[in-house]
Order: sequence, then C-alpha cells, then structure tokens
Amino acid sequence: MYAIIETGGKQYRVQNGDQIAVEKLNIADGEKVVFDKVLVAGEGADIKVGAPYVDTTVEGKVIESGRGKKVVIFKYKAKKDYRKKQGHRQPYTLVEITAIDGVKAPETPAVEAAEEKPAKKPALKSMRKAELIEFAKENGIEIDEKATNAVMIETIEAALK
Repeated sequence: MYAIIETGGKQYRVQNGDQIAVEKLNIADGEKVVFDKVLVAGEGADIKVGAPYVDTTVEGKVIESGRGKKVVIFKYKAKKDYRKKQGHRQPYTLVEITAIDGVKAPETPAVEAAEEKPAKKPALKSMRKAELIEFAKENGIEIDEKATNAVMIETIEAALK
C-alpha cells in the first residue's frame, strides 16, 4: 500500500518503512507526526483518489532534524566588475513512515535490533563546532577543541563505534 502526501508545499509518494526528508517541521526528534493531507491512498484496484484530499492519515516518526548541503549562489555580470557570492543550507526533517491509514509497517528483525541500541548515531555533519564540543562532553569523549570540524567528527565517530 502506498500514499501520496502533501507537506511543506511538496508532494511525496510514501510506503510503510520509507524515510523521507521533508521541509523542517517544529517537532522534536523521536516524536510522532501525522500527515492528514493525503492526495492518493491504496494500491491496485483499491486506490482512493481525493478531491483534493482523501479521508486517510499517514503516521510517521521523526528521526532527525538538520540542515542540508550548502548551495552556492554566484552572480556575475561580464565587463561590469560585478560578482556576488551567497550560500544557503536548507533545513529539513527526516521522517520514517510507520503507518498508512492504520496499517502499520511489518516489524523486521533488523529494526528490532536497531531499537535495542541505547543511542542512535546523531547527524554530526550538520552540527556546528560548538555543538560538536558539547556533544563530545555529554558522551565523555575527549577531543581537541582547536581541531577542525572534520577532525572532531572523525574522532567522535571512532569513539562511538
């Protein structure tokens, strides 16, 4: 069974167990989110198409919130000595779909094994230097505070293994 949902002005085709990166939602990590703007739901002959929405809900669990890769905007006009460089990192929320219209995703042994681990690996690459230092202190990891972000991330990942 699949559904097409609308969130953040975009449409996503989702199935149980899918992980999608949507526009930033103001929901904390690990909490449940319900998408009620469902355009299409079902499969095969049992498909329901809304006008504009179907009376169905899609449930998900927020895995993490972060910022995407940097997009560089460079404006240039020839022979006019005009150059302008800007950058932007779009915030996102990573959501795992758990149920469509009350039909839950089947449990797999790999998912159960992952839930038994005490802590999930955070999105270190989207953290700033101060956040990396704070994370290392919380987890008792010794790092050089004057090192670059890449070195700090490498040290933290090695310690978490």
